[in-house]
Order: sequence, then C-alpha cells, then structure tokens
Amino acid sequence: MFFFENYTVLNVLAFLVILAGLVLINEITRRSKILSVLFYIFIPILFTLLIWGKQESENLSGNWFAWVKTYSALAGVIGFMAIRYFKKLQNIKWVLLFPGLILSINILEAVFRDFEVFSKTNVVENGLTLIGGPWNIINGIAGLILIITMTSWVGIKVSKNKSKDMIWADQLWFWVIAYGIWNMSYVYNCIPERSFYAGVSLIFASTLLAFFSAKGAWLQHRAQTLALWAMFTLTFPAYASLKYFDIISTNQAAPKYLLSILALTINLAVLAFEVYTVVKTKKNPFKEDIYSNLGTYKKVLESNQLASEI
Repeated sequence: MFFFENYTVLNVLAFLVILAGLVLINEITRRSKILSVLFYIFIPILFTLLIWGKQESENLSGNWFAWVKTYSALAGVIGFMAIRYFKKLQNIKWVLLFPGLILSINILEAVFRDFEVFSKTNVVENGLTLIGGPWNIINGIAGLILIITMTSWVGIKVSKNKSKDMIWADQLWFWVIAYGIWNMSYVYNCIPERSFYAGVSLIFASTLLAFFSAKGAWLQHRAQTLALWAMFTLTFPAYASLKYFDIISTNQAAPKYLLSILALTINLAVLAFEVYTVVKTKKNPFKEDIYSNLGTYKKVLESNQLASEI
C-alpha cells in the first residue's frame, strides 16, 4: 500500500471499533454535564490513583510524553467545560482566548517536533522509526500558517440548545480540513508506527463530528476525542504491540512529500481566502468573525440556536 501496510480484517474491525467508540462517547458526554464530569474529571482522577500511578511506579523510565499528552488534553476539555457551563466566563474576553491559545500551543509543539525530526536519519526513538527530510520543513511551515488563519479568537459562543456546545463559528469547514491534512502529515512524519490510529482514527472522528454532529464545535470534538484516546493509550500502553493494532506507516518518502505539500497548499489557500476576506470586509480577524457573510457560517449559528447573533 502507499500510505500504510499490514491490513487485515481484524485490524480494520479494530479501527472501526475505536472510531465508533470515540464518536459515541463524545456524543453522550457532550449532551450531559454529569457524564462529562464523570469521563473527564472523575475517571482520570480514579485511574491516576489506581492504574496510571502504579504503571509509572513499575516503569522507572516513565512514559512522560503519554502523561503530558493525556493531562494536557484533559486540561483543554475541562477548560472548555468551564466556558460551556459557567455563564459568567462566557462574558470575559480574556477567558475566551483560552481555546485559541491552547490550540496554538498544541500546533506549535507539533511544528517544533517536525523541525526537530528533519535532522534525523533512520533513528529509532521510543519504538518509532524517524526518517527526516524536506517534508518536515514543508509541513512545519503549513502548521505556522494554520495558526495565522485562526480568526476571531474571542468569538467563542455557547450554543443555546440543551448540550451547550462551545461554538467557534468562524472556524469553518475549510480550516478544519486544512488542520486535518496538516495533522495527518505531522503524525505520519513524527509517529509513523502509530499514525494510523493517532492520525486517521482521531482526525476522522473529530472531522466527522464537525460535519455531522454539532456544527461549529470542531475544537470541542477534537479535544474530547483526543483526551479519550490519550486515556486509552495510557491505560493500555501495550496496545501498539497487539496484532489488532499493527497497521503501520510504509515510512516512504513519496507519501510524506504528498501529505506535506498538500498540507502547505491547502493552508496557503485558506490564508489567501482570509486575506481576501479581510480586505473585502475590512474586519479585524483577531476581534471579529470575518466569515459572517458566508452561508455556512449562518448555518452554524442557526443549528446552535444562535441565529439572533448574526
């Protein structure tokens, strides 16, 4: 295969189970404050005391990256929950900067890692075979553009329906697609042996939810599915060695080039559209929703009972 290899019926079924699990748990938790607290606060505390802490004490080297990834993802989810469920926070502008800030930091971490891997030639780190090349630089630049095209950082709204989703109406489908391709290129470059699951599964789950579940809530979907996956991998760190999860990257130059060039091209297109829109509307992309004249933007607000704010 071009991108991945080792496909089997069991592997594909495992992938579908993981995907369905991420989507299902995301959907039931976003609709319930009680279940959100249970899954993203109570269970992590319980697992830290009973499972994760013991695993760490038994492994002197410690899987620090898995810990950092898990707790940072959970911090994002809990921060978003605070915005969703505490109305006073929704009126404080600096609080509304939190979602954009944590997303930007997450992207910058990946960009730094892409640049770092560029200098590595067939190096094995933590069980991952890293093959650096121009694709790392190309994708790193795409990631930096991705941050620039994040508009209306203080434009976060909370839906008026029962689920109280965190809506970033200016973060429309073209930005979501640009992020997905960039992120797929990143995981393919930097965590190749796990990129099918940390990449395809996670990216497809959040993108699917953004298009067919709560519209405008992509960042909320992304944070929750990422936290769920991180909790799973920290609880079952040996999952990657199981025969059900051994679809791996071909780690060839051609797919790396293809993904990185595609990521850069699409992100440049989004940037060009942003510049065009700003020039045309004379709006401030940091303080205003610049895409409010688009039909897709209006549909996002309408679907979340926020049409009166257009």
